[in-house]
Amino acid sequence: MTKNTNGNEGSAPIAFFALVFALTIPFWVLGAIVDIELMPGLPLSSLMVISPALAGFILRWREFGRGQAVAFLARAFDVWRLRSPSMIMLLLLVNPAVYAASYMIQVLTGVDLPAPNIQFGAALGLLALFLVAATAEELGWTGYALEPLQRRRGMVQAGLIIGLVAAAWHFVALAQVDRSIEWVMWWTPGTVATRVLMVGFYNQTGQSVFALSVYHAISNTCWQLYPVQGSFFDPRLNALLMIVVVILFLAWRGRRHSH
Repeated sequence: MTKNTNGNEGSAPIAFFALVFALTIPFWVLGAIVDIELMPGLPLSSLMVISPALAGFILRWREFGRGQAVAFLARAFDVWRLRSPSMIMLLLLVNPAVYAASYMIQVLTGVDLPAPNIQFGAALGLLALFLVAATAEELGWTGYALEPLQRRRGMVQAGLIIGLVAAAWHFVALAQVDRSIEWVMWWTPGTVATRVLMVGFYNQTGQSVFALSVYHAISNTCWQLYPVQGSFFDPRLNALLMIVVVILFLAWRGRRHSH
């Protein structure tokens, strides 16, 4: 048993991870039976995004009762925790910057890319849709699992563990949209690096689940806006760029803590 920041005892993260996978099985089966995509690159099994929030809610209810379960869901709207405007601005801009850099690198290396076709209204609609999905995920990964892991393992290890688990959780859905093994092998380290960065942002912006939901939603929106509806997205470039960003972030954090 572990304690969260509100002083409540909670299940070990391993129980949460196991429940997330168990709750996701019906969605994987649904995606295997019904071969449709909700949008390009998102099979029907992507509805599994509800599983992390549902797992956290179930465990909170079982451990503490309805009141704490409702309080857990309220973390989705913990805007009041936000601090450090400069770090919030970085959180908002890092994904657009990484995707812009990826686009420029592809163009400079001779990839025949269509010009970006970004419509503001459509982009806002995508962002709103992805924010709902990201909130469901982050309530679980961040709101439930992160704090006990971070107290035991530290920021980097907690990010690596959640990143690896969350990446593995996506593998079936990725297979259902015919992602190659090579694609997944490059996408995975990019996803893990992203999670380490997200844990860093969580700590630097007041431990807000809402902040990470916004980050997650922006990342997914950038992917869908990438030419053509994400079909030219290169997981190799994304992984390498995100690893560089994480290294720079950790170096900045190390210098800041040394003073």
